[in-house]
Amino acid sequence: MTAQEILSKLVSFPVLGGQSNLSIMNWIKEYIESFGIQTHLVPNEEGTKASLHCRIGPAIDGGVILSGHMDVVPVEGQDWQTDPFVLTDKGDGKLYARGSCDMKGFLACCLTVLPEMVKANLNTPIYFAFSYDEEIGCLSAPDLIVHINNTYSEKIKYAIIGEPSMMQPIVGQKGICVIETIVNGSAGHSSRIRQEVSALHESARLILWLESKMNALVEAGRIDERFIPPHTSLHVGQINAGIAPNVIADKALFKWDVRVIPQDDTLIIIEEFESYCRERESILRKTFPSFEIKNEQHHPPVPPLDTAETDSVVEFIKSITPIQEIGTVAYAAEAGQFANGGFQSVICGPGSIAQAHRANEFIEINQLEMGVTMIQKLVTKLA
Repeated sequence: MTAQEILSKLVSFPVLGGQSNLSIMNWIKEYIESFGIQTHLVPNEEGTKASLHCRIGPAIDGGVILSGHMDVVPVEGQDWQTDPFVLTDKGDGKLYARGSCDMKGFLACCLTVLPEMVKANLNTPIYFAFSYDEEIGCLSAPDLIVHINNTYSEKIKYAIIGEPSMMQPIVGQKGICVIETIVNGSAGHSSRIRQEVSALHESARLILWLESKMNALVEAGRIDERFIPPHTSLHVGQINAGIAPNVIADKALFKWDVRVIPQDDTLIIIEEFESYCRERESILRKTFPSFEIKNEQHHPPVPPLDTAETDSVVEFIKSITPIQEIGTVAYAAEAGQFANGGFQSVICGPGSIAQAHRANEFIEINQLEMGVTMIQKLVTKLA
């Protein structure tokens, strides 16, 4: 099968982050096993989802993981001009579908070259590591990585995470954590603003603390010019509070994220915010004893990636991809998790992140071809 044929099949599975991925996972599993390759599954507790990994080649140290995720983001509310789950070629050199770029294009490249891997008599192994629920917090990668390390006795050296980078080697990514803050105040007539505690007013104060923290990090010189913006960002994207202008809001909820550069620590920032929340509780409970602020993480913090330019994986990836200039990205990915798992890691894959998560997502056909060529060069290098 060609890369376009495989991609057409992969995008036909409308598996969103958080949903069961067994349909697409089983298709990939059967395809891989049709070439005589043993696969290993890492299911969730309910058995409704599973990551997959396998080894092609001998059980020898120094192998390379090719990593990608099987889930995609929703299409509801977006102005799609084609069926988002049918790969569409309009004749303009682009292939349209949800996930075509992020990141089933890379999965298609891996699976397209699999027959060549099997025939190549590899001296060093290649591994596939395909995860679920990446789009809602990189949730399954930690268990997948642990399972990989426990399954194979040999030591794997490199991991290439195929997120869309226009085939540029990426050595740094920001980490991320998404948090929901819930404020419980006291309801009342707005004329009693001094006798009650407004959850909405307190939310505003907490949001300003987050903005001030971001500015303080910049003022303290916590800068990494490789990123845009070149510092850790704290951003509030949603808020819900109040029922009327003349009613003091007793409930408020806002959601925010923190995206850290490698030199900053997500947990320290969260701990400082928690400390400020406890200070506000101590003050306002004198007015309303039941005043409370709760912070709930939507997922564990995703670590940043900070691969050194001197790490051997950098020269390795440059030897198989046409782009020699390395870069960084502000989006989060599983690369930091693979690095923490003991593998020298880089991001490099076909397509542009500018096309991800939007209506009429596409991957350029020449990018898909470049992805296939990169993996073919990997096979030649390891054969």
